[in-house]
This record gives sequence, C-alpha cells and structure tokens, in this order.
Amino acid sequence: MRRISIFGATGSIGQNTLDLIARDPESYHVVALTGGKNVAQLAKDARKFGAELAVTADPALLPELRARLAGSSVEAAAGPEAIIEAASRQADWVMSAIVGAAGLAPGLRALEMGATLALANKESMVCAGPLVLHTAQTHGGRVLPVDSEHSAVFQALIGEEMSRVERVIITASGGAFRDWPIEKLAEATPEQAATHPNWDMGQRITIDSASMFNKALEVIETKEFFDLNPAKIEVVVHPESMIHALVGFCDGALMAHLGPPDMRHAIGFALNHPQRGALPVERLDLVKLSQLTFRPACETRWPALRLAREVMAAGGLSGAVFNAAKEQALDDFIGNRIGFQDMAGLVEQTLERLSAESAVTSAEITLDNVLAADHLARRTARELMLQYH
Repeated sequence: MRRISIFGATGSIGQNTLDLIARDPESYHVVALTGGKNVAQLAKDARKFGAELAVTADPALLPELRARLAGSSVEAAAGPEAIIEAASRQADWVMSAIVGAAGLAPGLRALEMGATLALANKESMVCAGPLVLHTAQTHGGRVLPVDSEHSAVFQALIGEEMSRVERVIITASGGAFRDWPIEKLAEATPEQAATHPNWDMGQRITIDSASMFNKALEVIETKEFFDLNPAKIEVVVHPESMIHALVGFCDGALMAHLGPPDMRHAIGFALNHPQRGALPVERLDLVKLSQLTFRPACETRWPALRLAREVMAAGGLSGAVFNAAKEQALDDFIGNRIGFQDMAGLVEQTLERLSAESAVTSAEITLDNVLAADHLARRTARELMLQYH
C-alpha cells in the first residue's frame, strides 16, 4: 500500500483527491489529512479513511476536532507546527493543496522526507521555485504539477527535448467577468466574482480566476517549473476550458492537451504517475463540442498578467511579494474594503514600494527570507489599502 498524505484535504482539490482514493482503498494508506476551519469534514474523512493524524490549521478548533474524533484511532493536532510535523511523517505521495504561501513550508518538509509532492499549491513555485526544485533534487523527492495547465504542459513534454520548445500556451477561462464591459468591472461584487462559468472551485481561487491573478501566478509557475524563458509563455482566453495548455515546437507543431474541466484528471495523472490509471472523468464528444474558441488575454482588462511579466523580469523575492500582496488585496476585496479593479493597483503599489528597497527583492531565496518578504508585503499592502477609503 502506498502511504499518502493530503494537505488541504477539505478544499476542492483535497476532496477530489479523496474521491479517487475512495475508489481504490486497498491501494492506499492515509497518513495525514490537514484542513482549515471545516473540522466536521476533516474529522469525517479522517475516520472514513483511517488516517493516522488529522490536523486543523486553527488551534482554537482543536477541542472540536478532538471531540469529533473521540473513540477513533485518529490522532488530532492543530496549528502550523503540527502541519509541519504531519509533513515529517513518512509518506510516498503527498498532495500539497493548502491555499497560499502557507503551503510552502509543509511542501518543503515533505520533499526533505523524499516524498513525491503533487503540487496544487502554485504559490510555492511562485514564491520559491528554485528552492522547491533544489530541495527535491537534494533529498530524492519529486515534484509533479497538479494545476490543470501545468499537468497538461508536463504531459505534452513527455519524450520531448526542452531545447526544441518554441512556446508554451496556457489557457484561461476568463472567469466570471470575461464578457463584462471593462467600464462595468468597478461595480463587481465579491459574490459575482465568486461564480465561475466552468469550474467548481473555492471562493478565493474563483475570484482569482475573474481577476486573472490565478493565471498570473500560473505564468510565473510555468517559468519556474519548466525553466522557460518568459518570452516563450503565452496566455489565451479559451471560454470552453477544454484545452488546458499547448506546447509549440521548432517544427511548427502544437501539442494540445484536451479534457473536460474536471480536476480529477490532473490529480489522477499525478497519483498514478508514471503510469496512466483509469479515471472517472467525462469522455469528450468532439462532435457535440463542435467548436473551440479563443480570445486574446487583454492586459488592460487583466493587469495581473502584466504584473506577472514584471515580476519574472525582476526575479529574486519579487514572486513572494507579488503573491502576498495579491492575497492581502483579495482579503480586502472579499471584505468590501476595496473594489475589484483596486486589487491590481494595490499589488502594483506594493511591488513598487518594496522593489525600491532592493534588499527585499534581491535577497537569497530561502524559506526564512520568503516568509519575511511575505509578512512585509502583507503589512505594506494593508498600509497602502487605507488610501482607498
């Protein structure tokens, strides 16, 4: 039996991972499950799958978690240190699906333990891509992409030489406001932004899809994961969300990865790698689909894409600053403290202020430096947010 852990088990990625595991329970032993505030779901899954350990990120919820696990053999714990301890337990395969920079430290610890890390936490690569890959290489671990776009690129590159790659095109659905007039975006509410036309995802990532901050992070992740020149990375809007990415080669050929908008494909590919396993996903009917459409990804409508280019050019800890400022701006939008279009402006101002302090963005990429830059960027963004009142 393969020993597996899931970090972020109560979110959409974690739940889809558990769905696949439940279909073949004899093949897996669940070591640890972690979650946030949904301790009811966490306890339910820990009991169902016979996990060794269940961890909530919120120490205040530990009594409730213990109560829900009473009478079972599942150990309960809480807080960031407990999550790191969970990552220190021996596992063959670890799903990293904690949202935000909080997923970096446990992912690194899992790699230090020599595990295969299925990486759905794109922030890890954005904030500390070189550190993540170096840690995997040093300790015999491996990183497999779980974002649908990066899984698609990974699959299209199997058997190919990177020197023959001319371009990588990642697609974007366009999110909730892809058909809205630009002048109307200032009126957009968090509730409207959290409704995705194609994917069933959590609130934060769905809003990030509408603002294209999610895609901006994916552009940076593509550069880091595949060691690509940023000039080779393109973004197009593809409303049907059937083509997840394309890779163009020096002979003019384009290899496209198609599939229904179901995260179980990318999760299942990483779970079964290097083989392909049967997955309970819809099979495409090309006749029924009939057409695939594409639009340019306008950086006026989605300034997050322009900011991603600037971050890649700056390098260093700029990715950590960008991600932290984005997370703070998202908090402020959800809290109705700033408008939808203000998010990009707040992130840009934070980058400008901290880039002027060269020691912040040019420091060595270590876990401590990334976390320090993250803290500083959030604090700076909170200070800058006050001007919007």
